[in-house]
Amino acid sequence: MLDFKTGELLLLNKPLYWTSFDLVKRVRGVILKKLKIKTIKVGHAGTLDPLATGLMIICTGAYTKRIEQFQNLSKEYEAEVMLGASTPSHDLETEIDQRFDIAHISKKILKDLLDTFIGTFEQKPPSFSAKFINGQRAYELARKGRVVELKSNSVTIYGLDMIDYSKPILKIRIKCSKGTYIRALARDIGIKLHAAAHLTALKRTCIGDYTLKKAMTFDEFEKLLNFM
Repeated sequence: MLDFKTGELLLLNKPLYWTSFDLVKRVRGVILKKLKIKTIKVGHAGTLDPLATGLMIICTGAYTKRIEQFQNLSKEYEAEVMLGASTPSHDLETEIDQRFDIAHISKKILKDLLDTFIGTFEQKPPSFSAKFINGQRAYELARKGRVVELKSNSVTIYGLDMIDYSKPILKIRIKCSKGTYIRALARDIGIKLHAAAHLTALKRTCIGDYTLKKAMTFDEFEKLLNFM
């Protein structure tokens, strides 16, 4: 029997286009309805962009006090990157603004390049990010056409493997530290190739030892509560 008030850790698979807050809000809503109460603490341990899918850790009750502990765990992602084109947001939120020739890019060139990202380095966050600038989210300013300059953060990439390359789409698997922006990684891959790149799909598969394979969809979670 799940005890949401005392605290539960839930593994959920965030669907495409939902914000992380959307998922938390819906989880809270069905719990409140099931328990017939007016309030309960529910939070998540790591944001996913609306255009990303995959594993989210949702904490309820006293488990919300452990959110920072889960946030600090390493993450693993599978990503698709389009080479030869850039967008202002480094993903599909905005339209392509530049195109480049990629005829010279081979799997060997890509593998050698990916190896150069392994380790700890300073990464500049995307302008379209949730970081605060003078009390406003960076993406809110960027969407208004404001120039957004963000300080670089120290991040670590523990593993970066090529799953496949079918021109122009590069598929990669990334194991990285908290705070790593995969959109920024796609941008920097493009820069190093002198050809530009942007993220076209992203799925989080692991947070520490917690895996997407053990996660429920929201519909599965809702059905589970109905049978409690």
